[in-house]
Amino acid sequence: MTPIVLAITCLIAVTFGYVGLCVASPFGDCRRCHGMGHALKHDRKGRLKRGKDCRRCRATGKRIRAGRWLYNRWARIYRAGTDTPRTEGF
Repeated sequence: MTPIVLAITCLIAVTFGYVGLCVASPFGDCRRCHGMGHALKHDRKGRLKRGKDCRRCRATGKRIRAGRWLYNRWARIYRAGTDTPRTEGF
């Protein structure tokens, strides 16, 4: 196999892998709070304490994946563009 064919094959495999991940699990951990939903703080004794809620994920710890967001946007635009009004009596 030539290196170009090998590179194309690897890119296709990675793309289908990511598509499969987006279908199986459309939500991933929030990158800001690492899936905890809040920040961690230290008190004056050095012990960990719960901080403020994460504003990015609204304290859920989950964010929609980029591929799933793109698919949802495409599907919404497609449905809006191909929507045919119903005619009564036909």
